Amino acid sequence: SASLQYGLVFDAGSTHTALYIYQWPADKENGTGIVSQVEACAVAGPGISSYADNPTLAGDSLKPCLDKAMTIIPAKLRRETPTYLGATAGMRLLREQNSTKAERVFAEVAKTIRQYPVDFRGAQILTGNEEGTFGWITVNYLLETLVKFSFAEKWEHPQAAEVLGALDLGGASTQITFQPGGTIEDQNTSVLLRLYGTNYSLYTHSYLCYGQTQALKRLLAALCEGSSSPQQISHPCYPKGYQENVTAAALYDSPCVPMPSTASLAQVFTVTGTGDPAACRTAIEKLFNFSCGAHRTCGFNGIYQPPVRGQFFAFSGFYYTFHFLNLTGQQSLGLVNSTIWAFCNNTWKELVEDFPQETERLHMYCSIAVYILTLLLDGYKFDEHTWSGIHFSNKAANTDIGWTLGFMLNLTNMIPTEALVHVKGQQPGLWASAIFFIVL
Repeated sequence: SASLQYGLVFDAGSTHTALYIYQWPADKENGTGIVSQVEACAVAGPGISSYADNPTLAGDSLKPCLDKAMTIIPAKLRRETPTYLGATAGMRLLREQNSTKAERVFAEVAKTIRQYPVDFRGAQILTGNEEGTFGWITVNYLLETLVKFSFAEKWEHPQAAEVLGALDLGGASTQITFQPGGTIEDQNTSVLLRLYGTNYSLYTHSYLCYGQTQALKRLLAALCEGSSSPQQISHPCYPKGYQENVTAAALYDSPCVPMPSTASLAQVFTVTGTGDPAACRTAIEKLFNFSCGAHRTCGFNGIYQPPVRGQFFAFSGFYYTFHFLNLTGQQSLGLVNSTIWAFCNNTWKELVEDFPQETERLHMYCSIAVYILTLLLDGYKFDEHTWSGIHFSNKAANTDIGWTLGFMLNLTNMIPTEALVHVKGQQPGLWASAIFFIVL
């Protein structure tokens, strides 16, 4: 283990936190795909932004995963293990609501991590563009599209067409990042990277409040406001026979869901599922503005986006919902549509009988699936031709796909800006002997 190095990255998302433990051979830092994931530890409880009123608990929640990391990393390597915490849209929203509370949460998580013998390099909130870009780096690093060691014993940059796009769906935001075919017209959506001696001009945008948790809250709020009876809400995306009570305090607890002046935090809504996929789609479409200005290509809400091109990896929320519906096998768009439609027509009784282990999230899968389809087709403008280029996956090279690996590679300067020179792993005489025996 003396020749290994380790790195730790906390992904502090809006709904949960996870610790990723990475390792790599110390003498091969600048190769591609040599960083491997040793462990992913899920932190118990909600995201750190949920502890705004009791920040000490945010720090305490990290301890079991840090303890686990200490059992994996050899004692003599711990103090040189770079350790980071990156927070995404949940903390972006908390900072928007109350920057003092956000700072207190960060102070507590930093205090906890500093109690461990690691090289803690800080906690920070990633911008939406950083989250999208680091996810793109992770995908392309793991799949070795940035640089490859060729048969001719040279590090070579693969053709640009092989670079993959990244689609990420979190609880509070969603990101799209890819290399477009032409010039990027809006510099706010442009990122320039130089990796392994090659320049990349990427399009990236993050839509805050369009992650699945916040989008479903916004949908429910819209159904409440459109209801003739203020206390009784019909929900077309929830299965027929499903019913739950939701408090106004829980519904309007985010900047994404502004509370109407007529509402009271003590109010309780009874939400009843009607299981109507057509009405569900119509209601979800109202969360977006799909019109674009003149002479402009856009995603949605007037945000500039060039036409999608190439292959994409769709991970996080995209993967988990489609995996549940058995739709991660490159199925055609027609089959995906019909599968989701059939699922949304099931009653609550039928679903509970078919999926007894999934009762906690079961009522939400129809709305999330319809939301994903709307986001990809009407929002990001994929169609029946480009749909086949989307790969729904959560892993590549036995490593979780997300922004954390790209974030660590960037902050530890593990990806050089200039092209690699090849250093042979064996003495020339040994290679000559090997060739001789192969020929013989």
